[in-house]
Amino acid sequence: MTETMPAWVRETYGPSDGVHLEQIPVPIPRPGEVVLRVEATALNAGDIRLMLGDPLLVRPVFGLTRPKHPVRGMEVAGTVVAVGSQEIGAEVGERVVGELVGGGGLASHVAVPATRLVPIPPDVTSVTAACLPIAAGTAWQALDHAGIGFRSVKHTAAGHVPRVLVLGASGGVGTFVVQLAALRGSEVWATCGERNARLVEHLGAVRTLDHRRSPLTELPAAHFDAVIDIAGGMPLRDLQRLVISGGRVVLVTGDGGPVLGPIPRMVKAAFLSIGSSRRIRPLAASPRSEILAKLLELTAEGRITPVIEREFGFDEARAALAHLEAGHTVGKVVVRGA
Repeated sequence: MTETMPAWVRETYGPSDGVHLEQIPVPIPRPGEVVLRVEATALNAGDIRLMLGDPLLVRPVFGLTRPKHPVRGMEVAGTVVAVGSQEIGAEVGERVVGELVGGGGLASHVAVPATRLVPIPPDVTSVTAACLPIAAGTAWQALDHAGIGFRSVKHTAAGHVPRVLVLGASGGVGTFVVQLAALRGSEVWATCGERNARLVEHLGAVRTLDHRRSPLTELPAAHFDAVIDIAGGMPLRDLQRLVISGGRVVLVTGDGGPVLGPIPRMVKAAFLSIGSSRRIRPLAASPRSEILAKLLELTAEGRITPVIEREFGFDEARAALAHLEAGHTVGKVVVRGA
């Protein structure tokens, strides 16, 4: 008889109330894969998008009429319990973390390509590690895309200190952008709701704004070296106006319509960037194990830390998805392993 495991499944596209717990076969690792016993899964806005099949543009890739991966959860930390053939980089018993394309983390076990996994330092918990691959990885790549690199103390003291505006700073990605931008020697301004202002300032922002009360149009032109847009919904010309000549606006959000998603906004961004010294650059973040290793190192050193709004037990995974689906999550939501 095939060994089975508990998993939270939704065989069709739709809201979280259709997710249910069932027994499915335990995965067998293919060549180059390992099987993890899942210890923690962090949820992202992308999990909700894929659960809903929104926008329609994603369906030819992730399942035209139903999801190819019926189990959500793309950020996973756990222990290796089985290793496929042709894989010599991972060992049974090793704690690792990584990103799953499509999902699979809301189960007791999951098969993952070994190249996507990074060992977890002894002083970092699985719950903490699970928050890093997508959220912190996207934040890191957004700052790289914006040209905001690490600066030495000597360089910062002697020259220009970059000023970065983070739009939507209290979510999973935003809380990491604020920390990493400050760590890279930037002066960080950030938008968030009034109730989250103190948190965002604690993470490293020197000034917080509620754009619903203080519109971005009231900010001075050419005031920032970079704008990282995670919130979406802002007119692109307004964002472009805020950066200096040579500055960049980076679009992290998947903001857009129900069919084409962000594509029309990306096309407009490209059009507005033609011949302009103020470029607007959409970000397509990708799994980068070398970045994840650096993020784990910074976390182990206490230089960055995930903001975890709430941890859910495995039997509460549907409630965790519903919580994220409702919006306005602060930081990360994590589901512990079965």
